[in-house]
Amino acid sequence: MAKPWRLTRGAEASLLQIARWTNDSFGPRQAQAYEEGLIAACQQIAAGTALSYDCRRLIDPDLPEDLRFTRAGQHFVLFIEDAAQVIIMDFLHSRSDLPRRLANLP
Repeated sequence: MAKPWRLTRGAEASLLQIARWTNDSFGPRQAQAYEEGLIAACQQIAAGTALSYDCRRLIDPDLPEDLRFTRAGQHFVLFIEDAAQVIIMDFLHSRSDLPRRLANLP
């Protein structure tokens, strides 16, 4: 059974920015499809079916030990999971400066 999940304010802002950029670059149909793909990734994380990785092992050993990510399109979905819920921390583009962006997460 899937856990409840939620977006942080930063993740909400990133999702909105991604949708706007995609709409401006590729049109509303593509923006909706891409946003739905990101939301589907969040649902897969909550269901425990997404392939995910420990951010400390792959990116920076100083990151919080419970911070994980999965890939969705050209973005990484960063999240923290506990026994009760999944918190989506942010959506980061694969070409972004990941170490810097991760260091600025709340």
